[in-house]
Amino acid sequence: MAITLVNPSGLPEIDLYRQVSIGSGSKLVFIAGQVAWGADGVTVGEGDLAAQVEQCYLNIGTALAEVGASFDDVVKLTVYFVDWTPEKMPLFAEGVARAAARLGVTPIAPLTGIGVAALAGPDLLVEVEATAVID
Repeated sequence: MAITLVNPSGLPEIDLYRQVSIGSGSKLVFIAGQVAWGADGVTVGEGDLAAQVEQCYLNIGTALAEVGASFDDVVKLTVYFVDWTPEKMPLFAEGVARAAARLGVTPIAPLTGIGVAALAGPDLLVEVEATAVID
C-alpha cells in the first residue's frame, strides 16, 4: 500500500499536514470520531485541549493498529473543535506532537478543522476521525 502526500505548487505549505493525499490500496478504513476517552471510557485531560488532542490521536492509532494499519495509511483526518479560535492552534499542534512522539509517527495527512458548538459530552473539547487505505 502506498500513500503519497503532496503540497501542490500554488497552495500554501502547512507544517501540520499536506494538502493532497493519494492512496493506492484496496480497502478503505473509516475510523469513527475519537474523543479523549481512555479505554475505561473516562475523559482524559478535562479542560486541557493539548491533552485531549493527544488522546484522540492515540485512540486513532489504536483503532488503526486493530485493523493492521498505521498513521502511514491515513489519507484524511477531520478534526472537530468546540468553540474554535485561531489562538488554540498552538495547543492543537502540541497535542499532535506529543501523540506523534508516543506513537513514533508523523501524522501529516490532509486534515480539515471544523469549529462546533458541542460534542457528545460537556467535558469534550475535540474529536478526530480518520480515513485510511490499506491493502
